[in-house]
Amino acid sequence: MTESRGERKRRANGEESRRRILDAAAEIAGERGYEGTSIALVSEKCGLPASSIYWHFKNKDDLLAAVIERSFDIWVDVLALPGDDSEPMPERLAAMAVKVAKTLLDSPDFLRLGLMLTLERRPEEPSARRVFLQVRETARARLAAVLARVAPDADRDTIETITTYAIAATDGLFIAKEIGGDSVDLLRLFELLGRTLYDSLTRLTGGSPATETP
Repeated sequence: MTESRGERKRRANGEESRRRILDAAAEIAGERGYEGTSIALVSEKCGLPASSIYWHFKNKDDLLAAVIERSFDIWVDVLALPGDDSEPMPERLAAMAVKVAKTLLDSPDFLRLGLMLTLERRPEEPSARRVFLQVRETARARLAAVLARVAPDADRDTIETITTYAIAATDGLFIAKEIGGDSVDLLRLFELLGRTLYDSLTRLTGGSPATETP
């Protein structure tokens, strides 16, 4: 069935409204946290009535879960080794790490809001927090697969250890950037992280990171 011009326009308007709502919610939540975010504030920020927000989302929790999912979808796509197998693996891993940093600078909502939700304890867990933990596990699995490709001889425990280290370092560097602002060169730090991950993997598997190439 062919979509009419009116239907296409309504769908486009709906998508634009959803984007505006998510952008507003992300900005407010980044400044005020989960508790400080409200539908009224989002409505004021995006210029749409609360009824429009409730048409797209059941409640505030559902809205913030969508903010996390949207940002994650952008972020997770960079968890893949760039280049081809003819290029040195340390360079490819460092390049991937820099891409992660660039994405965090452009789309920080996933990690910023997710960390807030994770650190704040509540009697009833918000669904937005559950969504963050779920998508974080997806990112962890994808990163582990990348690291297993970098070091195919590494055992499962080694890959898990380095994956945990990489995620913890990502959290820490992101927080350092949030605190330090322009004084923190996130791209340079993530490039260093990528090279450190390669060195750690090769050392734990008995390799020589200074001379080893794929």
